Amino acid sequence: MKHVTLYRKYRPTNFDEVVGEKDIIKTIRNSLKRDSLAHAYLFTGPRGVGKTTTARLIAKGVSCLKNGITDTPCNKCENCIDINNNNFIDLIEIDAASNRGIEEIRALKEKINYQPVKGRKKIYIIDEVHMLTKEAFNALLKTLEEPPSHVIFILATTEPDKILDTIISRCQRYDFSSLSFSEASEKLLEIAANEQKEIDIESLKLIYKKSSGSMRDAISILEKVISSSVEENITLESVERILGIIPKEKIEKFISIIKSKHIKEGTEFLDELWNKGYDIEGFFKDLAYHMKDMMVADNKDFEVSEYIKIIETIFDVLNKFKNEEDKRLLGYIIFYKILSNNEDNVKIIREIKEIKETEEEIKPKEKIENNNITFEIINEKWKEILSVAYSNKISLKAMLYTAKLYKYSENIIYISFPEESAFHRDMMIRDEYSSILENAIEEVLHTKIKTKYVLLGNNTVKEKTDDDFVEKLVEFFDGEIK
Repeated sequence: MKHVTLYRKYRPTNFDEVVGEKDIIKTIRNSLKRDSLAHAYLFTGPRGVGKTTTARLIAKGVSCLKNGITDTPCNKCENCIDINNNNFIDLIEIDAASNRGIEEIRALKEKINYQPVKGRKKIYIIDEVHMLTKEAFNALLKTLEEPPSHVIFILATTEPDKILDTIISRCQRYDFSSLSFSEASEKLLEIAANEQKEIDIESLKLIYKKSSGSMRDAISILEKVISSSVEENITLESVERILGIIPKEKIEKFISIIKSKHIKEGTEFLDELWNKGYDIEGFFKDLAYHMKDMMVADNKDFEVSEYIKIIETIFDVLNKFKNEEDKRLLGYIIFYKILSNNEDNVKIIREIKEIKETEEEIKPKEKIENNNITFEIINEKWKEILSVAYSNKISLKAMLYTAKLYKYSENIIYISFPEESAFHRDMMIRDEYSSILENAIEEVLHTKIKTKYVLLGNNTVKEKTDDDFVEKLVEFFDGEIK
């Protein structure tokens, strides 16, 4: 027998089975009862909350052969069965993400004049409608202004702000929202029972949190957990293990480190997570949600303003450094930034400075002169050089994020990258980046100097240090190393 995913297996076949959005469902059911459906609908809201499912139920309610136009389709007639099996010829689902151009909308306009073959109306569901091009939107607008009486349009989107007001004004709009925990857990418990699995409340809470209120995602996560728990019931420990989630005790331990403001212990903790293969970015997101729960529970470990600031800091840094490949570095920045929010920045910078002073510098001691240029002069002017380069190409800042001066020899500036930043080194080798940096060097130093880019690892002049991180961290704090 062909495997059917749990989401499809338990997809609502009638309006009674829809989870959440009771007011929206009630209004649509009343429209079906009175045979007073609009010619166009706009369903907005997060993904996985029932927009497309509701659209398909409207199609079934309009097309049922046994009960007529109804809010209780029979699910037994040919049309209902075909809709359930995605085979109904008069239900056309279009993914605007991959069919976004004007040609696709023109083709749609040519076909809508044809009468339905088996149903009472032709139902067009356009998913992710915000992905349509401007030209396609304009073409769709003309269709919505004077649609044939045998056609119903249902537009679905996660980003209504990208849809033209003229389109919205011609639709009956319903805003779907994320499911509450009680709504989602009730459905998950029902599915687990049908699949002969027991699941505890803590596991349900974790699945709900990971799904962000999406019923579809929650069921998909539950299916993964069930598939990996063949011989056992579902517990919090098994869910954490299967989903690779860091246990709650570790989050609580890190919170205690934040409270103690112990920099060394915090960095060692993050190193341990990294070495054990935990997702650092995921850990900090879980930390933010845990902090939110503590704040709601009126936990007195921190002031409300501190809770808010920590949560804000986590997501602010994750967003600003979302392209950073070194997630451990990301963790360091978040940790230090959290501490700087909770005590004097000066103390943090002082401790970072002490860390930096213990690191071995990799600067050549000898001076190699060419046009009176020395390594010391380059080093002194380096920030000015970078400022000029960034003003000409801002993306250079990302490329040189982990880089630092290595040496100057025979009219060549060598710039080093740690081994894990090989991608950035490879990008800098490209002329589109290196030429801009070389032009900036010439502008500041008034002489032409070439650049070369090297990786430093265990088998090179010096093992990789965290100097680059410290410099970036201090810059992030608006501090200065002297």
